[in-house]
Amino acid sequence: MLTRRTALLTGLALPALHRTGFAADPIKIGMTQPLTGSVAASGNYVANGAKIAVDVLNRAGGVLGAPIQLVLEDNKSNPREAVAAAEKLVLRDRVPVMIGAWSSTFTLSIMPKLLEYKVPMVVETSSAARITTSGNPYVFRIAPTSEMEAVAFAEQLAKFSPAIRKIDFLSVNNDFGRGATEKFTAALQAKGIGIGRTETMTPEATDLSAQITALKQSDGDTVFLTTGVEQQTLALRQGVEQRLGKRWVTTGGSFPDALLANPLPAGNTSYHILFYAPWFPERAPYPAIAKAYTDEWNKHGWEFAGLTEGFRGYDAVLTVVEAIKLAGRAESEAIREALWKVKLQGVNGDIAFMKEGPAGRESGQNKPNVAIVTLSEGKTGLL
Repeated sequence: MLTRRTALLTGLALPALHRTGFAADPIKIGMTQPLTGSVAASGNYVANGAKIAVDVLNRAGGVLGAPIQLVLEDNKSNPREAVAAAEKLVLRDRVPVMIGAWSSTFTLSIMPKLLEYKVPMVVETSSAARITTSGNPYVFRIAPTSEMEAVAFAEQLAKFSPAIRKIDFLSVNNDFGRGATEKFTAALQAKGIGIGRTETMTPEATDLSAQITALKQSDGDTVFLTTGVEQQTLALRQGVEQRLGKRWVTTGGSFPDALLANPLPAGNTSYHILFYAPWFPERAPYPAIAKAYTDEWNKHGWEFAGLTEGFRGYDAVLTVVEAIKLAGRAESEAIREALWKVKLQGVNGDIAFMKEGPAGRESGQNKPNVAIVTLSEGKTGLL
């Protein structure tokens, strides 16, 4: 797992590149992620994915004859810090485009600044519906909405044995968690699934005994868990300790990687909704692209399971660079217009934006792929 020192080091802005063969100054791409704080593991995974994409693209010649420079800012797992990070990237570093910001709460906090400074942002993770329905034309999301994720999951209900009959929720109490609870409730109710209890937790909570005790009082058979990897791991372990005795399904594309090396006791199988399953690159929409990304990640010796989130940063950089190439210049408004023209093959499939939101002020939304990965005794499978 990432140490605090590693997380802090990754938060430093990367220096300007002076690579042989590049005559032009670097073209900057801003990025803000939670590199420290309660969801730092996920943020660092995404940032690392972005870094290797920059390396791959620079080895191939950069863009418009210039090297690409990734400028990283830590939002410290805090919405106020996310706003400050975005302003630093725009006002201090003069980035013409950004990637961010993992959590829906962080992204929603930044969005007014995108309008104020007229800088587009590719949203790589956040799933709350109103990110793309609130009328912000500077937002382009490559991640699925919670509704997309829920609908895709509902289509695979027949694969579960015993069948899912009634569900409970344990969700982080922010836009990410509340949005997932709302959309999974709607999608699964439409399939005749009963709804039981909904329990919430703060992002920094480590003792979930009260929530798990409350869930034990429900007659639901499956708990949907929405939070970052740190709390996912805690919830799954504490659920076993308190003998919850229910099926766990995690949402949002995060994976509790600590349970690979230190698995739950035999007989405990959890289910994880992911958007890239690195154990099965041959099952990705474009296996060669998935394999190239996976191989590049492994060269660095990073945690293998981090690939499940790192691809977001990788695909986001590919998307931004394609837009810069189409725009023909590193200028914010030209990049925003070019993002509508992007048609790209990524680790998670095709990347192209459809319009969502009020007419004339639409945001861009991509439709990614969804997979369900099982985890049992430290081994993964594909449902």
